[in-house]
Order: sequence, then structure tokens, then C-alpha cells
Amino acid sequence: MITGKCACAMVQYEVQAELLDLCHCHCSICRKIHGAAFATWGGIARDKFVFMSGGDSVKTYAFSEDSDSIFCGNCSSTLLVDYKPDAEMLYLAMGTIDGDVKCPTGLHQYVGSKAPWFTICDELPQYIEEPDIQ
Repeated sequence: MITGKCACAMVQYEVQAELLDLCHCHCSICRKIHGAAFATWGGIARDKFVFMSGGDSVKTYAFSEDSDSIFCGNCSSTLLVDYKPDAEMLYLAMGTIDGDVKCPTGLHQYVGSKAPWFTICDELPQYIEEPDIQ
């Protein structure tokens, strides 16, 4: 089981499953949403996710035709991304997870638009855009 919350702890969630995938996204939108060199997302089954508290204070920002950022309306912590073409998945902002979780091997995506001042220093696979992994 995975638990997590926003910075102010108003919104708390639970996932009754493990992470299915892990990605470090370097696209300009993820960098802006997180205010960082990249955002790390953990893929989970949508039907295993539930808001335990604060669900009524959650806000949504459609940053593209296909994707919504889901965040706390009080402290603005990004909690999830809903990538609409993948109706069975949600993507947790890994920084909101409490404690330690088992992480699958990750990857870097959209490295073609990564911050020029940041150097990727690991051996994970790198994709110029979104990987086409089945």
C-alpha cells in the first residue's frame, strides 16, 4: 500500500497497489508545474487510488488537451497527473509519497527539452520524447 499527502496535509491519498512504472519527465510543462529540473511520476492503477481526505479541495489544471494536473487547492502541491488517453492509469507525483516504496526501474523522457543547466547523471534509459513502451 502507498500513502501520501500534499504539503499542508489537507489532501491525503491511499493506493492499494504497487507502482507499475516510474519516469523522470523533463518536458517544459512538468518542469514548470514542479518548479524543478524534472518531475518524477509513478504510474498506478486508477481503480486502486482513493482520496482519504481533502478530495473536495482538489483542483485540476488542464495543461494540455490530453493531460490534467491535479493539485491541492490550499497549498498547490501537485499530487497527480491524469493522462487521459491512458484511462486505466494515474501518475503520482513521487514527492508526495509518505515513506519508502518499491520503485520499478525508471526512465527519463522528453530529454530533448530538458533544462540546459541540468545534467542527467545516471544510466537509466533516455528518450527524446515519450517512449513507446508496451
